[in-house]
Amino acid sequence: METIGTYEAKAHFHRLLDRVAKGERITITRHGIPVATLQPADSTRKTPLPEVISQLKNFRRGRRLDGLSIREMIEEGRR
Repeated sequence: METIGTYEAKAHFHRLLDRVAKGERITITRHGIPVATLQPADSTRKTPLPEVISQLKNFRRGRRLDGLSIREMIEEGRR
């Protein structure tokens, strides 16, 4: 994976996108510190919907609102 500075990334962004479209990953740095990674969109991991639903159900187990209603929480958030 190549590393490139923000100034060069800004100046040659269209070329970087062409390279990323071909499958490369490029890290953009600011003062030598990585701040972003350009990578092909199709390489991002997508979790299947049934698995997401299962994860949400597992997260909800054992968690209670302790008598609060959804309406009360909405009103609290507006204050």
